[in-house]
Amino acid sequence: MTDETPEMTTETARTTEAGETTESTESTESTESSLLGKAALVTGASRGIGAATALRLAREGADVAVTYVNGKEAAEDVVRAVEALGRRAVALRADVGDPEDAAGAVTAAVRELGRLDVLVNNAGVGVLGPVETLSLEDVDRVLAVNVRGVFLTSRAAVVHLPRGGRIITVGTCMTQRVPGPGGTLYAMSKSALVGLTKALARELGERGITANIVHPGPIDTDMNPADGPYGPGQAAMTALGRFGTAQEVADTIAHLAGSAYITGAEFAVDGGHAA
Repeated sequence: MTDETPEMTTETARTTEAGETTESTESTESTESSLLGKAALVTGASRGIGAATALRLAREGADVAVTYVNGKEAAEDVVRAVEALGRRAVALRADVGDPEDAAGAVTAAVRELGRLDVLVNNAGVGVLGPVETLSLEDVDRVLAVNVRGVFLTSRAAVVHLPRGGRIITVGTCMTQRVPGPGGTLYAMSKSALVGLTKALARELGERGITANIVHPGPIDTDMNPADGPYGPGQAAMTALGRFGTAQEVADTIAHLAGSAYITGAEFAVDGGHAA
């Protein structure tokens, strides 16, 4: 759910691992090789924003580890696409909602790639519906993946990140504007990541490590297609009047992976959803 605005419904709806959606991964930007020789870990990267980000970072020269929960074949497709660009890649099954998996993904990425320079916290889940219908299990699962998982993965990563390391977290435009009912739990969980990002930026700044968060708006994926039943309404809420693409979000993430003087910042890639 990190790659789109959740659909507002009157009944509780569940979504799968964030980032596991199909989307074009062709970039219109030239490769600057700003990440040549570096290694990145992108969670929830079998499809959607995660997959687009993995390929974008590879075009910049990075070796990439990607995690998945259910999309093994899709994750392996991403690995092959990265390898076709001349970079090393590995797919790791990891549910960041599991404390051992969250830390284990970092350990495995370092073992396979030899180092870790960039962490992209993209994996997430969403449970949508009227607040009175949300169960304790719903709350626990969403917070375990969207908040605790990001914290634990980041905590494990900072042990390995060198000076110049990057932590980039994918949030949501719903931290700035909730367009309708049903998103209470999801918006709450993603809002916590803003505080985490700013605190990490302060704590890690003296080590030369940056931390930033990117807030996607409505993104055209198979989980939330622009031509779907909720598409026209969501597009109308943006200033640009259209959905964004996974590549547009990935381009922003790649920029932050290379920038040394941006930290503790929020970047809306939402077409003016919050304007």
